[in-house]
Amino acid sequence: MSAPDDLRLYFLLQRAAHRLRTAADRRCLAAAGVTTAQLGALFALRDEPGSTQQQLARTLGLRESAVTGLVGRLTAAGLIAKEAHPREHRAVVLELTEAGSDALRAAQPEIDRFNAELREVLGDDGFAGAATAMRRLAYWES
Repeated sequence: MSAPDDLRLYFLLQRAAHRLRTAADRRCLAAAGVTTAQLGALFALRDEPGSTQQQLARTLGLRESAVTGLVGRLTAAGLIAKEAHPREHRAVVLELTEAGSDALRAAQPEIDRFNAELREVLGDDGFAGAATAMRRLAYWES
């Protein structure tokens, strides 16, 4: 017979994700003026400069329609720039601007503090185990 928490795992994952995202968004907005979703896009473009929106959507695990809005907000804020794709006339490439790099630098200490707090709550082994489990779940195909 399963323990009660086993029956609620999905609920608990969603609740934890919501609480963590809300706390991290609040802190990242205060530190750098961006949300965690926006930071994810900025980190992805830092790591893969010149990505298209389609590539960014794939990297973030989002629908292209969701990335269109995200890219629009980041462009309007001056954090990324769009340039014509050299080979595909309908595509654009996305590049991190200096302001985008500044936002990443401003957010990094808060991200580090947040992760340190999670390590404190979970312990080093628990943190590493949770990270491994979340990575597996993030790429799991049922």
